[in-house]
Amino acid sequence: MATTSDERRPVDMHQSPPLDLSIPYDPAWVKGRTILVTGGASGFGAAFVRKWAGHGATVIFGDINTEQGDQVARDVQKETGNKNVHFVHCDVTDWQSQVNLFKEAVKLSPHGGIDTVVANAGIAKTDTLQFPRDLSVAEPKQPKWPMLDVNLTGVMYTSHLAIFYLPRNPGSKDCNTDSDPATTPRDRHLLFLGSVASLMGLPLSPQYAASKHAVLGLFRSLRATSFAQGIRVNIVCPYYIDTPMMPTVLRVVIAGGGLGKVEDVVDAATRFTADSRVLGRGVVVGPKIKLTPDHNGELKYHGEDADVEAAAVWEVYADDFQYTDASVRAIVNTLNAVQKARGWIAWGKDCLAALAYGVGLGGKK
Repeated sequence: MATTSDERRPVDMHQSPPLDLSIPYDPAWVKGRTILVTGGASGFGAAFVRKWAGHGATVIFGDINTEQGDQVARDVQKETGNKNVHFVHCDVTDWQSQVNLFKEAVKLSPHGGIDTVVANAGIAKTDTLQFPRDLSVAEPKQPKWPMLDVNLTGVMYTSHLAIFYLPRNPGSKDCNTDSDPATTPRDRHLLFLGSVASLMGLPLSPQYAASKHAVLGLFRSLRATSFAQGIRVNIVCPYYIDTPMMPTVLRVVIAGGGLGKVEDVVDAATRFTADSRVLGRGVVVGPKIKLTPDHNGELKYHGEDADVEAAAVWEVYADDFQYTDASVRAIVNTLNAVQKARGWIAWGKDCLAALAYGVGLGGKK
């Protein structure tokens, strides 16, 4: 298994326990599955396409960059020999464009359904929220929020469509922490791409941080209910990753802290995608360093010369997710108890008051 003992399993929330990342998984478990990826023409998305197609998955990916997307699809088909790799033009900020992507994915799927949806598309641009350029004008121009449009609205569209299409996957079964990933024929999985900005503020990019905080909030909310539709939900939160997109100024700012590697992000996403037993978990991917938890569960840095195996992936909020859900259940149970104690008469009074308010008679002293 890719999880720890059943003693820590949050049974009430139908989620798997905190991950034991030392237990191996087999990326070949994705073979035969149909995976939809947004933003697959470059970056992490293109790396996901290559990895999963190389292990026999059908991969349909969308991107706004048609020329690059077509090239990635041709290259991956040639490299892997897998002809079930398809590019579909998609602007994630456009609802109908995403609808078309999902419909086309169903048509292209060998089994007529989608097993995994990866909400990967995202952008990072210069943020002007904190630094107005001209203070002499009477009022600022109405701003545009491209990062919110792509990183939040686009992800919301993807999630909405995933929740519609995943349960319509022919032959799929409800997610189950006791499933056998080697033989699970049809999966139902929604994978979010968050960021280290999901977990902390970025002083120079509040718009980006706000969008990625929102993605984390979406994940944490959906994980509590998605099991009702048989869907498992997970999230990968990359730290600063060593790619050509990483600007020099940012490399200088974080100098000394190290950079993460694309292959480690791909590995974390592949574990979630391949292992059908993992439900409702989140990991952060950073530089490969030597950390171990102390007696309080806090991570301790040992230095590069320590006789400790280096790791690039750690589960974030491993128990906090469970505690938060437990708090929500406690609140709901308390409210239910209050409602029961007040009885049907109080329920009737509240209903009459609500109706009176609806016709304009409520709210008056």
